[in-house]
Amino acid sequence: MNSFTEENYLKAIYNLLEKGDKKISTSSLSKRLETTPASVTDMLKKLADKKLISYEKYKGVSLSSNGKKIAIAIIRKHRLWEFFLVEKLGFKWDEVHEMAEQLEHIKSEKLVEKLDTYLEHPLFDPHGDPIPDAHGNFHTIQTLPLSSISTNEKVTITGVVDHGTSFLQYLSKSDLALGQKIIVKDIQEFDKSMRIGIQGKPSELHISYEVASNLLVVKNKTV
Repeated sequence: MNSFTEENYLKAIYNLLEKGDKKISTSSLSKRLETTPASVTDMLKKLADKKLISYEKYKGVSLSSNGKKIAIAIIRKHRLWEFFLVEKLGFKWDEVHEMAEQLEHIKSEKLVEKLDTYLEHPLFDPHGDPIPDAHGNFHTIQTLPLSSISTNEKVTITGVVDHGTSFLQYLSKSDLALGQKIIVKDIQEFDKSMRIGIQGKPSELHISYEVASNLLVVKNKTV
């Protein structure tokens, strides 16, 4: 049985590895988990003793197969609970992360599988992140940041990079949500800010390069 803290470390290591690094430094973990490097080192030694990670001082951290399995299971629970909180209880997408952080540590596999069945096996959470299935497999789609899209291209919003409350609230206030079809009307050469049109909305919207970089989209198919 692993503690909440140990599970949080495994999830954090997995998320950092997903960004492309083969091994994760203690400083990266310290920053992500908002704790001291000394505390990180102590926990990594415990996880290594449990054979959940591979850790050598000054050489970084990687997950063992069992550690990866546990991390994915935690991510699965987190994203299923986020989906449940938004779709069934009516919470906003900027309200659910902290609640899901608590619910992801529930140990009952039977409860998680019944939750998945009740929700009809969703593939993505409210932020567009893939929900792994019971075997740890992710259903993924090829996305691009909106900032890489050219003028006059039509795309659909499928996810966000920044899950922070302030960014999600900004999107809600700007009437931007997953599933919306948009077209890039203009890109400013000076700061790469964009003017976009939203399908079904009469007015256009100006967004910064930072906002565009944090919106994930897929190009719409043309006939």
